[in-house]
Amino acid sequence: MQTEINKVELRNLRIEDYKELKNSMMEAYHELENSYWKEHHIEKLLTIFPEGQLVILVDDKVVGSALSLIVNEDTANSNHNYAEITGNYTFSTHDPLGDVLYGIDVFIHPKYRGLRLGRRLYDTRKELCEQLNLKAIVFAGRIPNYTQYHNEISPKIYIDKVRQKEIYDPVLSFQLSNDFHVIKVMQNYLEGDKSSKEYAVLLEWNNIYYDKSPKLINARKSVIRIGLVQWQMRPLANLEALFEQSEFFIDVVSGYGSDFALFPELFIAPLMADFNHLSEANAIREIANYSEPIRKKFLEFAISYNINIITGSMPHLENGVLYNVGYLCKRDGTFEMYTKIHITPNEVQYWGMKGGSEIKTFDTDCGKIGIMICYDVEFPELSRLMSDQGMEILFVPFLTDTQNGYTRVKLCAQARAIENECYVAIAGCVGNLPKVNNMDIQYAQTAVFTPSDFAFPSNGVKAEATPNTEMTLIVDVDLDLLKKLHEHGSVRILKDRRHDLYQIKKLK
Repeated sequence: MQTEINKVELRNLRIEDYKELKNSMMEAYHELENSYWKEHHIEKLLTIFPEGQLVILVDDKVVGSALSLIVNEDTANSNHNYAEITGNYTFSTHDPLGDVLYGIDVFIHPKYRGLRLGRRLYDTRKELCEQLNLKAIVFAGRIPNYTQYHNEISPKIYIDKVRQKEIYDPVLSFQLSNDFHVIKVMQNYLEGDKSSKEYAVLLEWNNIYYDKSPKLINARKSVIRIGLVQWQMRPLANLEALFEQSEFFIDVVSGYGSDFALFPELFIAPLMADFNHLSEANAIREIANYSEPIRKKFLEFAISYNINIITGSMPHLENGVLYNVGYLCKRDGTFEMYTKIHITPNEVQYWGMKGGSEIKTFDTDCGKIGIMICYDVEFPELSRLMSDQGMEILFVPFLTDTQNGYTRVKLCAQARAIENECYVAIAGCVGNLPKVNNMDIQYAQTAVFTPSDFAFPSNGVKAEATPNTEMTLIVDVDLDLLKKLHEHGSVRILKDRRHDLYQIKKLK
């Protein structure tokens, strides 16, 4: 990414966006003449179907858009060209009672390609299709690389070769990777599209949740997917090697549609090998210099892979004081820091670490979460305070060297899930680091724990990784089950507390 991004926002298009929309569209379609919608076109779209017009903004600047109509299935699947499907650009073909969402435009400014922003637009279109209870999304996609092959192969063979990944097409390859399937090839679709030889591919994505009976639209996401990384400690040549391995795991869990990625506590410890000639306290202070570059890189990953990343933890120096901190890097381009509050005797003795003093929860696009680092989960007061603030998922990056230490973290995490009626996800490191002092061995079994009631696993364990093996764990948790538990559980721990006898409160 060429420039640092502070914020990414996807929302409905507004008429005030027109100037920036036009500029980005002209850049995106620079090879086509008059390749932008006029202002009266946008005004008409916003009048007849405002929900279907989307824009994506980077640092409050429009850099991409997806425009849509609703049409009848027969109209969408018939032979047509671009002028016909748009009613000769009057959008008279839009039918609010239709059953197909027809995409008339998607583009991303060239400067911001490679960040998977187009995928966000497609994913939001799919959500809109489901919410409006429409059968499918249909649109005709250009095949701009066909100009290189039109003298050798037919459009049909070209499409087959793109599907089999023998040929790459910047438009069609992307659409096929987003679960769209080919219906047919259409000739003379877009006048002036020389690179596609005026061919287009009619593509469709089917809404498997379509029901002829109307549904109420519920924008709130209930099922959240969590990707946990059980990280193998290994020698790392430099910071770039850490980023490369981290991106591999982020790519994996985001590829499965995860909303969160969780890394373990102090997973960056292999970087201390370069400073092993120093004392433990000085070595860890050296890698504290990496915390800011790591935060920036993981924020890029969060944007690029459209996932909220909990960066485990890393040493951080502030006014000469060493803390154990991590970052919540959100996919909207913002971030927040959390700090380990309770420091173990080992961390004090060898590293001279200090504990933080802020207890808080974090608002995300998937609900309110809490984050604790390892030892903190063994103090029930913290999670109870977070629960009172509305926490639904507690994330615990940890690092334990022995099975005894892991057992403490595991059993306390399970207790926190039961007593606070929430989900608890823990992720740790495995393996060994023979060339890093005070970081010799690690033991972990990454897991997600649940409350214990009829809607949840009887043992309170939603999923567990294989012990001491590098892997990822992908887990779905249903937040609506927590709401039912709060009100109708066999026991109601949060409701049945005796506030007349005891209370927990923050002093700061």
